[in-house]
Amino acid sequence: MQRLRASAGFTLIEIMVVVFILGLLVTLVAPKIIGRTDEARRTKALADVKGIEEALHLFKLDNGFYPTTDQGLQALVTRPSNARNYSPEGYLDKLPIDPWGNPYAYFSDGQDYIVKSYGADGQEGGEGKNADIDSRTS
Repeated sequence: MQRLRASAGFTLIEIMVVVFILGLLVTLVAPKIIGRTDEARRTKALADVKGIEEALHLFKLDNGFYPTTDQGLQALVTRPSNARNYSPEGYLDKLPIDPWGNPYAYFSDGQDYIVKSYGADGQEGGEGKNADIDSRTS
């Protein structure tokens, strides 16, 4: 005698229960995750600005001045002609880009500096996610 095997699939009710549970999880978890993207980008930009500041301080300790605006942050990657005691490895591995895909703005007279990200819109000023991140206020 041959035995009949029960089918090995899922019933429609089981599939509907799983879909309902997944839908419930998405409605509870998604709002908490979706709203945090801009906050995470701002936090990353703040961390980048702090890292650039550390590299600038090391550059000044070695050379006695900050790179000028004309030399820019590139001076932290490749040796400028007026650097006396430039670190053989440089001060940064590569030029940083902010979380919105824009280069950081850098202004300096050699004695003081400002490092900025112009936020999500890439333009000076703004509020919320478009607000500037500035080394003087971070």
